[in-house]
Amino acid sequence: MSRNLPVVVVLGLGQIVAFASSYYLLGVLADPIATEFGVPPAGIFLALSVAFLLAAVLTPAGGRLIEAHGGRQVLILAHLAFGGALLLMASAAEPWLLYVGVAALGLGMAVGLYGTAFAVLVELHGDGARRPITAVSLMGAFGGMVGWPVSRLAVDAWDWRAACLIWAVIHLAICVPLVVRILPRRPQIAPEDRRAPAPIRWDRRMVQLAVLFAGAWMVATAMAAHLPRLLTSLGMTPVHAAWAAGAMAGCAILARVVDLTLLHRSHPILTARLAALCHPIGALVAAVGGSRLAPAIAVGQGVGNGFLAVASGVLPLHVFGADRYAVRQALLLTPARYLQAAAPAGYALALGISTGAAMILTSLICLMMFAATFGLRR
Repeated sequence: MSRNLPVVVVLGLGQIVAFASSYYLLGVLADPIATEFGVPPAGIFLALSVAFLLAAVLTPAGGRLIEAHGGRQVLILAHLAFGGALLLMASAAEPWLLYVGVAALGLGMAVGLYGTAFAVLVELHGDGARRPITAVSLMGAFGGMVGWPVSRLAVDAWDWRAACLIWAVIHLAICVPLVVRILPRRPQIAPEDRRAPAPIRWDRRMVQLAVLFAGAWMVATAMAAHLPRLLTSLGMTPVHAAWAAGAMAGCAILARVVDLTLLHRSHPILTARLAALCHPIGALVAAVGGSRLAPAIAVGQGVGNGFLAVASGVLPLHVFGADRYAVRQALLLTPARYLQAAAPAGYALALGISTGAAMILTSLICLMMFAATFGLRR
Protein backbone atom coordinates (compact mmCIF):
# COMPACT_ATOMS: atom_id res chain seq x y z
CA MET A 1 0.00 0.00 0.00
CA SER A 2 3.05 2.30 0.22
CA ARG A 3 2.79 3.47 -3.40
CA ASN A 4 -0.80 4.56 -2.69
CA LEU A 5 0.13 6.35 0.52
CA PRO A 6 -0.34 9.92 -0.83
CA VAL A 7 -3.86 9.12 -2.03
CA VAL A 8 -4.77 7.43 1.28
CA VAL A 9 -3.35 10.36 3.28
CA VAL A 10 -5.26 12.96 1.25
CA LEU A 11 -8.52 11.01 1.51
CA GLY A 12 -7.97 10.33 5.22
CA LEU A 13 -7.17 13.97 5.96
CA GLY A 14 -10.30 14.99 4.08
CA GLN A 15 -12.40 12.65 6.24
CA ILE A 16 -10.88 14.01 9.46
CA VAL A 17 -11.72 17.57 8.41
CA ALA A 18 -15.18 16.65 7.08
CA PHE A 19 -16.27 14.87 10.26
CA ALA A 20 -14.65 17.43 12.58
CA SER A 21 -16.43 20.32 10.85
CA SER A 22 -19.87 18.71 10.60
CA TYR A 23 -20.77 15.77 12.88
CA TYR A 24 -18.58 16.95 15.76
CA LEU A 25 -18.74 20.71 15.27
CA LEU A 26 -21.77 21.64 17.33
CA GLY A 27 -20.77 19.55 20.32
CA VAL A 28 -18.39 22.42 21.12
CA LEU A 29 -19.99 25.39 19.33
CA ALA A 30 -23.70 25.01 20.17
CA ASP A 31 -23.57 26.64 23.62
CA PRO A 32 -21.54 29.74 22.66
CA ILE A 33 -23.67 30.18 19.52
CA ALA A 34 -26.87 29.93 21.57
CA THR A 35 -25.51 32.45 24.10
CA GLU A 36 -24.62 35.02 21.43
CA PHE A 37 -27.94 34.82 19.59
CA GLY A 38 -30.09 34.26 22.67
CA VAL A 39 -31.65 31.09 21.25
CA PRO A 40 -31.99 27.62 22.81
CA PRO A 41 -29.31 25.06 21.83
CA ALA A 42 -32.14 22.70 20.85
CA GLY A 43 -32.91 24.92 17.85
CA ILE A 44 -29.32 24.65 16.63
CA PHE A 45 -29.40 20.87 16.91
CA LEU A 46 -32.73 20.84 15.07
CA ALA A 47 -30.93 22.57 12.19
CA LEU A 48 -28.31 19.80 12.36
CA SER A 49 -31.10 17.22 12.07
CA VAL A 50 -32.25 19.06 8.95
CA ALA A 51 -28.69 18.71 7.65
CA PHE A 52 -28.87 14.94 8.25
CA LEU A 53 -32.19 14.76 6.37
CA LEU A 54 -30.83 16.84 3.50
CA ALA A 55 -27.86 14.48 3.27
CA ALA A 56 -30.24 11.52 3.16
CA VAL A 57 -32.30 13.04 0.34
CA LEU A 58 -29.20 13.87 -1.72
CA THR A 59 -27.19 10.68 -1.14
CA PRO A 60 -28.58 8.73 -4.16
CA ALA A 61 -27.94 11.73 -6.42
CA GLY A 62 -24.41 11.90 -5.01
CA GLY A 63 -23.81 8.30 -6.02
CA ARG A 64 -24.95 9.02 -9.56
CA LEU A 65 -22.72 12.09 -9.64
CA ILE A 66 -19.69 9.98 -8.67
CA GLU A 67 -20.53 7.45 -11.37
CA ALA A 68 -20.88 10.18 -14.00
CA HIS A 69 -17.88 12.38 -13.12
CA GLY A 70 -15.63 10.38 -10.78
CA GLY A 71 -15.01 10.57 -7.05
CA ARG A 72 -12.23 13.15 -7.40
CA GLN A 73 -14.56 15.79 -8.87
CA VAL A 74 -17.26 15.07 -6.29
CA LEU A 75 -14.79 15.38 -3.40
CA ILE A 76 -13.79 18.83 -4.68
CA LEU A 77 -17.48 19.76 -4.75
CA ALA A 78 -17.93 18.40 -1.20
CA HIS A 79 -15.09 20.47 0.25
CA LEU A 80 -16.46 23.58 -1.50
CA ALA A 81 -19.91 22.85 -0.02
CA PHE A 82 -18.51 22.39 3.49
CA GLY A 83 -16.45 25.56 3.16
CA GLY A 84 -19.41 27.59 1.93
CA ALA A 85 -21.68 26.41 4.75
CA LEU A 86 -19.04 27.18 7.38
CA LEU A 87 -18.42 30.65 5.93
CA LEU A 88 -22.17 31.31 6.06
CA MET A 89 -22.22 30.26 9.71
CA ALA A 90 -19.20 32.41 10.55
CA SER A 91 -20.74 35.52 8.97
CA ALA A 92 -24.35 35.01 10.12
CA ALA A 93 -25.83 38.16 11.63
CA GLU A 94 -29.27 36.67 12.34
CA PRO A 95 -30.29 33.30 13.83
CA TRP A 96 -32.11 32.23 10.66
CA LEU A 97 -28.91 32.68 8.62
CA LEU A 98 -27.05 30.56 11.13
CA TYR A 99 -29.70 27.83 10.86
CA VAL A 100 -29.40 27.91 7.07
CA GLY A 101 -25.62 27.53 7.38
CA VAL A 102 -25.92 24.56 9.75
CA ALA A 103 -28.50 22.89 7.50
CA ALA A 104 -26.25 23.54 4.47
CA LEU A 105 -23.63 21.26 6.05
CA GLY A 106 -25.90 18.49 4.77
CA LEU A 107 -24.79 19.29 1.20
CA GLY A 108 -21.23 18.36 2.14
CA MET A 109 -22.32 15.35 4.21
CA ALA A 110 -24.22 13.91 1.25
CA VAL A 111 -21.09 13.62 -0.93
CA GLY A 112 -18.10 14.31 1.32
CA LEU A 113 -18.02 11.53 3.86
CA TYR A 114 -16.75 7.95 3.67
CA GLY A 115 -18.80 6.86 0.66
CA THR A 116 -17.08 9.13 -1.86
CA ALA A 117 -13.61 8.45 -0.47
CA PHE A 118 -14.24 4.70 -0.70
CA ALA A 119 -15.54 5.12 -4.26
CA VAL A 120 -12.27 6.82 -5.25
CA LEU A 121 -10.32 3.83 -3.90
CA VAL A 122 -12.57 1.35 -5.74
CA GLU A 123 -12.02 3.34 -8.95
CA LEU A 124 -8.26 2.90 -8.44
CA HIS A 125 -8.07 -0.64 -7.01
CA GLY A 126 -11.27 -2.48 -7.88
CA ASP A 127 -11.74 -5.59 -5.75
CA GLY A 128 -8.38 -4.99 -4.05
CA ALA A 129 -9.51 -1.82 -2.27
CA ARG A 130 -10.05 -3.35 1.19
CA ARG A 131 -6.78 -2.31 2.85
CA PRO A 132 -6.80 1.30 1.59
CA ILE A 133 -10.49 1.57 2.56
CA THR A 134 -9.60 0.40 6.08
CA ALA A 135 -6.69 2.86 6.24
CA VAL A 136 -8.90 5.81 5.21
CA SER A 137 -11.55 4.68 7.69
CA LEU A 138 -8.88 4.56 10.40
CA MET A 139 -7.82 8.14 9.69
CA GLY A 140 -11.42 9.34 9.56
CA ALA A 141 -11.97 7.98 13.07
CA PHE A 142 -9.75 10.77 14.35
CA GLY A 143 -12.33 13.36 13.25
CA GLY A 144 -13.83 13.58 16.72
CA MET A 145 -10.54 13.31 18.59
CA VAL A 146 -9.04 16.14 16.52
CA GLY A 147 -12.19 18.16 15.87
CA TRP A 148 -13.37 18.76 19.42
CA PRO A 149 -9.98 20.01 20.74
CA VAL A 150 -9.31 22.23 17.70
CA SER A 151 -12.76 23.79 17.86
CA ARG A 152 -12.44 24.24 21.63
CA LEU A 153 -9.05 25.93 21.27
CA ALA A 154 -10.43 28.31 18.64
CA VAL A 155 -13.44 29.21 20.81
CA ASP A 156 -11.22 29.82 23.86
CA ALA A 157 -8.67 31.87 21.91
CA TRP A 158 -11.18 33.88 19.80
CA ASP A 159 -14.84 32.81 19.46
CA TRP A 160 -17.11 30.32 17.72
CA ARG A 161 -17.07 32.32 14.47
CA ALA A 162 -13.28 31.94 14.32
CA ALA A 163 -13.70 28.17 14.74
CA CYS A 164 -16.06 28.03 11.74
CA LEU A 165 -13.70 30.23 9.73
CA ILE A 166 -10.69 28.03 10.55
CA TRP A 167 -12.48 24.88 9.38
CA ALA A 168 -13.69 26.67 6.23
CA VAL A 169 -10.14 27.75 5.39
CA ILE A 170 -8.85 24.20 5.90
CA HIS A 171 -11.49 22.87 3.48
CA LEU A 172 -10.89 25.53 0.82
CA ALA A 173 -7.16 26.28 1.11
CA ILE A 174 -5.79 22.86 2.06
CA CYS A 175 -8.19 20.03 1.18
CA VAL A 176 -9.28 21.27 -2.26
CA PRO A 177 -5.71 21.90 -3.52
CA LEU A 178 -4.57 18.52 -2.17
CA VAL A 179 -7.41 16.69 -3.93
CA VAL A 180 -6.66 18.53 -7.18
CA ARG A 181 -2.92 17.88 -6.89
CA ILE A 182 -2.76 14.30 -5.55
CA LEU A 183 -5.85 12.38 -6.62
CA PRO A 184 -5.59 11.04 -10.19
CA ARG A 185 -8.20 11.92 -12.75
CA ARG A 186 -10.50 9.15 -13.85
CA PRO A 187 -9.76 8.02 -17.42
CA GLN A 188 -12.10 9.54 -20.00
CA ILE A 189 -14.80 7.25 -21.34
CA ALA A 190 -14.84 6.95 -25.10
CA PRO A 191 -17.99 8.39 -26.70
CA GLU A 192 -18.91 5.03 -28.22
CA ASP A 193 -18.77 3.42 -24.75
CA ARG A 194 -21.04 5.97 -23.12
CA ARG A 195 -24.54 4.73 -22.47
CA ALA A 196 -27.31 5.49 -20.02
CA PRO A 197 -26.82 3.07 -17.10
CA ALA A 198 -29.72 0.83 -16.21
CA PRO A 199 -31.36 1.38 -12.80
CA ILE A 200 -29.95 -0.79 -10.02
CA ARG A 201 -32.56 -3.29 -8.89
CA TRP A 202 -33.11 -4.00 -5.21
CA ASP A 203 -32.68 -7.73 -4.53
CA ARG A 204 -32.51 -9.74 -1.29
CA ARG A 205 -28.82 -9.02 -0.76
CA MET A 206 -29.36 -5.27 -1.24
CA VAL A 207 -32.12 -5.34 1.37
CA GLN A 208 -29.94 -7.31 3.80
CA LEU A 209 -27.05 -4.86 3.48
CA ALA A 210 -29.40 -1.88 3.84
CA VAL A 211 -30.80 -3.43 7.04
CA LEU A 212 -27.27 -4.04 8.33
CA PHE A 213 -26.10 -0.47 7.71
CA ALA A 214 -29.35 1.16 8.88
CA GLY A 215 -29.19 -0.72 12.17
CA ALA A 216 -25.53 0.17 12.62
CA TRP A 217 -26.08 3.90 12.01
CA MET A 218 -29.14 3.99 14.29
CA VAL A 219 -27.29 2.41 17.21
CA ALA A 220 -24.12 4.45 16.64
CA THR A 221 -26.03 7.75 16.52
CA ALA A 222 -28.12 6.85 19.58
CA MET A 223 -24.99 5.96 21.55
CA ALA A 224 -23.17 9.12 20.44
CA ALA A 225 -26.07 11.21 21.77
CA HIS A 226 -26.91 9.30 24.95
CA LEU A 227 -24.00 7.11 26.09
CA PRO A 228 -22.99 9.33 29.06
CA ARG A 229 -26.63 9.36 30.25
CA LEU A 230 -26.86 5.60 29.82
CA LEU A 231 -23.70 5.02 31.86
CA THR A 232 -24.94 7.36 34.59
CA SER A 233 -28.21 5.43 34.78
CA LEU A 234 -26.14 2.25 35.28
CA GLY A 235 -24.70 3.77 38.45
CA MET A 236 -21.56 5.61 37.31
CA THR A 237 -20.84 9.15 38.43
CA PRO A 238 -21.18 11.81 35.71
CA VAL A 239 -17.41 12.37 35.64
CA HIS A 240 -16.59 8.66 35.34
CA ALA A 241 -19.36 8.24 32.77
CA ALA A 242 -17.83 10.98 30.61
CA TRP A 243 -14.42 9.30 30.71
CA ALA A 244 -15.90 5.88 29.95
CA ALA A 245 -17.91 7.29 27.04
CA GLY A 246 -14.71 8.80 25.65
CA ALA A 247 -13.19 5.31 25.50
CA MET A 248 -15.66 4.49 22.71
CA ALA A 249 -13.65 6.52 20.17
CA GLY A 250 -10.39 4.86 21.16
CA CYS A 251 -11.92 1.40 20.82
CA ALA A 252 -13.27 2.28 17.37
CA ILE A 253 -9.76 3.22 16.27
CA LEU A 254 -8.33 0.03 17.77
CA ALA A 255 -10.85 -2.08 15.85
CA ARG A 256 -9.78 -0.48 12.57
CA VAL A 257 -6.13 -1.17 13.39
CA VAL A 258 -6.98 -4.83 14.07
CA ASP A 259 -8.78 -5.13 10.73
CA LEU A 260 -5.94 -3.40 8.87
CA THR A 261 -3.19 -5.57 10.39
CA LEU A 262 -4.78 -8.90 11.36
CA LEU A 263 -8.10 -9.36 9.56
CA HIS A 264 -7.33 -7.84 6.15
CA ARG A 265 -7.16 -11.31 4.54
CA SER A 266 -10.29 -12.62 6.28
CA HIS A 267 -13.79 -12.68 4.87
CA PRO A 268 -15.42 -9.23 5.28
CA ILE A 269 -18.60 -10.89 6.54
CA LEU A 270 -16.56 -11.93 9.60
CA THR A 271 -15.86 -8.24 10.25
CA ALA A 272 -19.57 -7.43 9.95
CA ARG A 273 -20.58 -10.25 12.31
CA LEU A 274 -18.03 -9.24 14.91
CA ALA A 275 -19.33 -5.68 14.66
CA ALA A 276 -22.94 -6.76 15.16
CA LEU A 277 -22.17 -8.85 18.26
CA CYS A 278 -19.91 -6.40 20.11
CA HIS A 279 -22.67 -4.11 21.39
CA PRO A 280 -24.97 -6.89 22.73
CA ILE A 281 -22.04 -8.55 24.51
CA GLY A 282 -21.02 -5.23 26.06
CA ALA A 283 -24.64 -4.51 27.08
CA LEU A 284 -24.97 -7.96 28.70
CA VAL A 285 -21.75 -7.49 30.68
CA ALA A 286 -22.87 -4.02 31.80
CA ALA A 287 -26.32 -5.27 32.83
CA VAL A 288 -24.85 -8.12 34.89
CA GLY A 289 -21.93 -6.16 36.37
CA GLY A 290 -23.68 -2.91 37.21
CA SER A 291 -21.64 0.27 37.69
CA ARG A 292 -18.32 -1.62 37.96
CA LEU A 293 -18.64 -3.13 34.49
CA ALA A 294 -20.82 -0.45 32.89
CA PRO A 295 -17.94 0.74 30.65
CA ALA A 296 -18.21 -2.59 28.81
CA ILE A 297 -21.06 -1.19 26.73
CA ALA A 298 -18.85 1.75 25.65
CA VAL A 299 -16.05 -0.66 24.71
CA GLY A 300 -18.43 -2.96 22.82
CA GLN A 301 -20.01 -0.08 20.94
CA GLY A 302 -16.63 1.42 20.05
CA VAL A 303 -15.24 -1.85 18.69
CA GLY A 304 -18.47 -2.44 16.77
CA ASN A 305 -18.34 1.08 15.29
CA GLY A 306 -14.78 0.48 14.11
CA PHE A 307 -15.53 -2.82 12.42
CA LEU A 308 -18.77 -1.51 10.84
CA ALA A 309 -16.99 1.49 9.35
CA VAL A 310 -14.75 -0.95 7.47
CA ALA A 311 -17.61 -3.30 6.56
CA SER A 312 -19.71 -0.46 5.11
CA GLY A 313 -17.03 0.12 2.49
CA VAL A 314 -15.89 -3.46 1.90
CA LEU A 315 -19.08 -5.57 2.03
CA PRO A 316 -20.82 -3.99 -1.01
CA LEU A 317 -17.55 -4.46 -2.90
CA HIS A 318 -17.33 -8.11 -1.86
CA VAL A 319 -20.96 -8.98 -2.61
CA PHE A 320 -21.49 -7.04 -5.85
CA GLY A 321 -18.00 -6.29 -7.14
CA ALA A 322 -16.55 -2.96 -8.26
CA ASP A 323 -19.07 -2.36 -11.07
CA ARG A 324 -21.34 0.63 -10.21
CA TYR A 325 -20.00 0.63 -6.66
CA ALA A 326 -20.70 4.31 -5.94
CA VAL A 327 -24.37 4.27 -6.97
CA ARG A 328 -25.08 0.97 -5.22
CA GLN A 329 -23.42 2.03 -1.98
CA ALA A 330 -25.29 5.34 -1.99
CA LEU A 331 -28.58 3.44 -2.31
CA LEU A 332 -27.60 1.07 0.49
CA LEU A 333 -26.76 3.90 2.88
CA THR A 334 -29.82 6.08 2.16
CA PRO A 335 -32.18 4.32 4.64
CA ALA A 336 -29.44 4.56 7.26
CA ARG A 337 -29.19 8.33 6.81
CA TYR A 338 -32.94 8.79 7.29
CA LEU A 339 -33.07 6.61 10.40
CA GLN A 340 -29.96 8.29 11.80
CA ALA A 341 -31.86 11.58 12.06
CA ALA A 342 -34.58 9.92 14.19
CA ALA A 343 -32.29 7.83 16.39
CA PRO A 344 -31.49 10.35 19.18
CA ALA A 345 -35.15 11.16 19.85
CA GLY A 346 -36.20 7.51 19.65
CA TYR A 347 -33.51 6.36 22.06
CA ALA A 348 -34.42 9.16 24.48
CA LEU A 349 -37.93 7.67 24.66
CA ALA A 350 -36.49 4.19 25.36
CA LEU A 351 -34.26 5.57 28.12
CA GLY A 352 -37.30 7.29 29.59
CA ILE A 353 -38.96 3.90 29.96
CA SER A 354 -35.97 2.22 31.63
CA THR A 355 -32.25 1.62 31.22
CA GLY A 356 -32.91 -2.07 30.59
CA ALA A 357 -35.43 -1.31 27.85
CA ALA A 358 -32.94 0.97 26.12
CA MET A 359 -30.15 -1.63 26.17
CA ILE A 360 -32.51 -4.39 25.04
CA LEU A 361 -33.67 -2.23 22.11
CA THR A 362 -30.17 -1.58 20.78
CA SER A 363 -29.10 -5.18 21.40
CA LEU A 364 -32.08 -6.50 19.43
CA ILE A 365 -31.23 -4.17 16.55
CA CYS A 366 -27.65 -5.52 16.57
CA LEU A 367 -28.87 -9.13 16.59
CA MET A 368 -31.08 -8.28 13.60
CA MET A 369 -27.94 -6.93 11.92
CA PHE A 370 -26.14 -10.20 12.70
CA ALA A 371 -28.96 -12.20 11.09
CA ALA A 372 -28.74 -9.97 7.99
CA THR A 373 -25.15 -11.12 7.33
CA PHE A 374 -26.21 -14.66 6.36
CA GLY A 375 -26.65 -15.52 2.70
CA LEU A 376 -24.48 -12.69 1.40
CA ARG A 377 -22.61 -14.19 -1.52
CA ARG A 378 -21.46 -12.63 -4.77
